[in-house]
Amino acid sequence: MATLLDFRRRIRSIKSTQQITRAMKFVAAARLRRAQDRVIASRPYAMQILRVLRSASGRMEQVVHPLLAVRPEERILLVAVSADRGLCGAFNTNVLRKTSEFLREHHGKNVQIMAVGKRAADALRRMRLPLLAEMTNVTMNVQFHHAKEIADLIIDKYTKSEVDAVYFILNYFQNVLVQRMISVRLLPIPPEVVATPQAESGEREAGAAQPVEVDYIYEQPPAEIFERLVPRYVEAEILRGLLESSAAEHAARMTAMDAATNNAAELIDSLTLHMNKVRQAAITKEIIEVVSGAASAG
Repeated sequence: MATLLDFRRRIRSIKSTQQITRAMKFVAAARLRRAQDRVIASRPYAMQILRVLRSASGRMEQVVHPLLAVRPEERILLVAVSADRGLCGAFNTNVLRKTSEFLREHHGKNVQIMAVGKRAADALRRMRLPLLAEMTNVTMNVQFHHAKEIADLIIDKYTKSEVDAVYFILNYFQNVLVQRMISVRLLPIPPEVVATPQAESGEREAGAAQPVEVDYIYEQPPAEIFERLVPRYVEAEILRGLLESSAAEHAARMTAMDAATNNAAELIDSLTLHMNKVRQAAITKEIIEVVSGAASAG
């Protein structure tokens, strides 16, 4: 049976753990705020690239680009984005589960995997799955050169026809409590993404208000501008995905550490109550022994 000293030592240990989890929750909350600001700040750049792409495609007789080419999906490149650290609930587990589901759905096809994040890389290596490439120390501080490095690899693979499609698996930040697991196809780029609003059919009713399109003046031919901007669009989409995953990771870690802090408080209360019961029983036993001794002596 545990003694009072054992209870005190365990309560002291849990209080130390509670202080750590509380500090980690505050750190994750601060990082989440910065990550949300970066997600919002990345949107204007991506939207402007898309506008210029659609404007340039509207001036081209035929919209052709290697990243728009659609081929039968026999060779697939899968990019799994996880965290570099743990203590973030089911964040990393969901990525690995979604990756396993993707591999089962595409059984029989040549699937190459690129792991972004130490947790995904380590887990996939333990599963004896061949990794085309891996990147670590990314999600805690996402930078543009991370997105460019990934984009250069997948664009080179796709333009050389070494892969027929590129998919991303990542956690999408929806709100502080909810991170949505998504699997999105990045390449080939759907034609409707770069299509001009006038070319899109069935999306707007006749006579409906049309968005104002900027009439850009190009120094270079529209086809040349389009050729250069398509890779920039891919880089912007990858950067946005990494930022979304980073924000989702911080939100998951903040939620997990908050739950751990609350669980520690409940465990401390339970141990304190049990310790008080044990102490009260010991005091009652000592009183009975004193009274019995006095009665026998009298």
